[in-house]
Amino acid sequence: MTYLIAGLVIFFGMHSVAIVAPEWRDRTAARLGDATWKALFTLVSAIGFVMFVHGYGLARADPQVLYTAPPGMRHVAAVLMLPVFPLLFATYLPGRIKAAVKHPMLTATKAWALAHLLVNGTLADVLLFGSFLAWAVADRVAAGRRDVQRRTPSSPPSRWNDAIAVVGGLVAYVVFVAWAHQALFGVMPMLPH
Repeated sequence: MTYLIAGLVIFFGMHSVAIVAPEWRDRTAARLGDATWKALFTLVSAIGFVMFVHGYGLARADPQVLYTAPPGMRHVAAVLMLPVFPLLFATYLPGRIKAAVKHPMLTATKAWALAHLLVNGTLADVLLFGSFLAWAVADRVAAGRRDVQRRTPSSPPSRWNDAIAVVGGLVAYVVFVAWAHQALFGVMPMLPH
């Protein structure tokens, strides 16, 4: 559990700099240079990511069950997961979806984390998915303040981008449900484990 917790602290600590110390982050990025700051951010985040993935794997070997979800909850989780991939695609494809949601990646992260918390009740699951949910909520609140301070130019919205986000996202969802989740994580999402 130590690797999981330490990895989450490092990963979310780095990802929370913009939430708790945006001025420090801006000064540091200006002092180091944008490329150096991004490289440092990526390196520290990657270290945290590797640690929490390893720690989660170790914790799954000896799970401490906090709650067991009713079998029907898998269907609720599957429905909550439906918009996740389209929202992730919309993050990088300016369109009406991105304009309406404002922060589609944070919305996708919240839906993903909540869906997984509904069906996974071990201590490691609660730490992992609960951390993502809490961070996404906190970052969304902070993003409202950042949006007022920073307006970044982006390409004009396109309906084609929305179509690509929805179709591509739903294809990715089907691939994940039918194959990738099992291949990557050893769990078929629609079957009890």
